Amino acid sequence: MSLVLGIETSCDETGAGLVRDGVLLGEGLASSADEHARFGGVVPEVAARAHVSAVVPMVRAAIEAAGVSPSDVDAVAVTAGPGLSPALHVGVAAAKAYATALDVPLYGVHHLAGHAAVDVLEHGPLPERCVCLIVSGGHTSLLSLSDLARDPVEHLGDTVDDAAGEAFDKVARLLGLPYPGGPSVSRAALDGDPAAIAFPRPMTGPRDAVFGFSFSGLKTAVARHVEAAQDAGRPVPVADVAASFQMAVVDVLVRKALRACAERGADTLLMVGGVAANRVLRTEMERACADAGITLRVPAPRLCTDNGAMIAALGDLLVRAGIEPAGLATTAVPTVALTGASVPVPAATGEAADFPLPTTVAERASSAP
Repeated sequence: MSLVLGIETSCDETGAGLVRDGVLLGEGLASSADEHARFGGVVPEVAARAHVSAVVPMVRAAIEAAGVSPSDVDAVAVTAGPGLSPALHVGVAAAKAYATALDVPLYGVHHLAGHAAVDVLEHGPLPERCVCLIVSGGHTSLLSLSDLARDPVEHLGDTVDDAAGEAFDKVARLLGLPYPGGPSVSRAALDGDPAAIAFPRPMTGPRDAVFGFSFSGLKTAVARHVEAAQDAGRPVPVADVAASFQMAVVDVLVRKALRACAERGADTLLMVGGVAANRVLRTEMERACADAGITLRVPAPRLCTDNGAMIAALGDLLVRAGIEPAGLATTAVPTVALTGASVPVPAATGEAADFPLPTTVAERASSAP
């Protein structure tokens, strides 16, 4: 059984994880969120500098937690996209260095596929076919999944403009709440009435894309409500606005996810991504799935946000499936679409022939002294 090191640096978390045969053995995670708070959002160059400082310590932390040595690593997987370009390049460069030094295969993997793969660490192999709702800071998508390592990913619907996580961040700024917006809005909503304000449920009309998502209009509705209160000299009901906005987002996500399962005849819904850590979303989705007879799979909240374990889990699936790695041809592709587990290597990029890596774990084992 191969030991896979995963490295994640797509945004403001620096993650490393070690997975063997679907079991997480060790991980390390550092966040630069506090450094971005005064800017109200992630600054790519600040994130990249934080990754440079944290990536080696996080890999070391994962190795120590697993009780292994670097020479025990059989393959390296790294987030090659999508994400912030300066941040991705740090992770890819680090992964190439580790793969070269350890003489092991290197896989460039898709960040969103990693979110789906992380659930395997808690709930075992995915069913042969399921609907997956990815709901994160920059992406909200409904997918049809089969064999995540081998088969193409089928998109049922995607974000048109603002994803759910982006809307949380923007609404937090409108309400004067701190970054990151998701946890701030959720905390404020605890004291509010989710039915206090009738915010719209976007992209749910008869002419809208059935499985498409757009939270820009909802964010605008919140902005107008806040402006109206301010213009009238009334205090903004922050808790009620937060709770009503959050419920509008949750209602759309639950409604579309359940409809996708019904239309596809899927009896399993996988919900992943940073917003999947939201307590109200988890509660409402659990209730709706139970009523519909659908099995809901959601990772623990700590595995929903960006981390190295999810990249190691995806790399582990690729190694066990015998998928050929890209090796040193791996490069960062910040806007790559999700078509499968691996990030395709751009045609202009050639393999670094002077430092060839093993193309499989078996090849690496056969060449060991």
